[in-house]
Amino acid sequence: MIDTSIIGKLMYLYVDELEPGESPEVPAFVTRGAANLLGKLGGRNWLPIVVSILGKDRYQVIGNAFTYEVAKAAGLERVWCVVADNQPETALLAQVLAREKLPKMNLCRASWDEIRAGLEYLIGEKRLTGVQLDVATQKIADAPGRKYWTTFEPIAKLKCRVKKSEIAAFGEVFYLDPEPAPPPIARMKKDELLALAQEMGLAVSKKMTVAVLRTLIAQALSHSCS
Repeated sequence: MIDTSIIGKLMYLYVDELEPGESPEVPAFVTRGAANLLGKLGGRNWLPIVVSILGKDRYQVIGNAFTYEVAKAAGLERVWCVVADNQPETALLAQVLAREKLPKMNLCRASWDEIRAGLEYLIGEKRLTGVQLDVATQKIADAPGRKYWTTFEPIAKLKCRVKKSEIAAFGEVFYLDPEPAPPPIARMKKDELLALAQEMGLAVSKKMTVAVLRTLIAQALSHSCS
């Protein structure tokens, strides 16, 4: 029986009671140096390790795994830990806050500022080359049908200097959770077509015929989803 009353509490646990999580990609020099400093300054980890409960006196490291590795290297018998629940979302949040994983934003609904921040990171990490930050941000933000994207491929067609070989990098900071696709335009009435075209940012007017509206929308959707 798992004792849920300890969730959220700071506890002084034995290192032997902890199961390691994903090992951080940190040079051995950094781990060894931190372990030496930790031992020299009293052996108290002021940044607690985040753990979830596996069973009686058994815990899983889900966040701040670097401190766990340092504590082991320093030969500590016990470490300070914060006990979290067992939800996958909690582990993800702990790892993001510990900078062990990158957060991701839904590109289908991301704001201009969020798109810019993601691109700025990718450019800084040399994952995108030759991209003009504000130009690319604007083109992606204004892309027709972006909220319906199911892949990142349309970005390569926006003429924002993103190479096809760089498209996969977008998956490092963005994900796609599109809205349900609109009904087939062939079955939409004129007012529905006008509303959809305006929502997509297309220049349309009430004077346009149904056939013209359908053609404009089809072309825009084909451009954004091809």
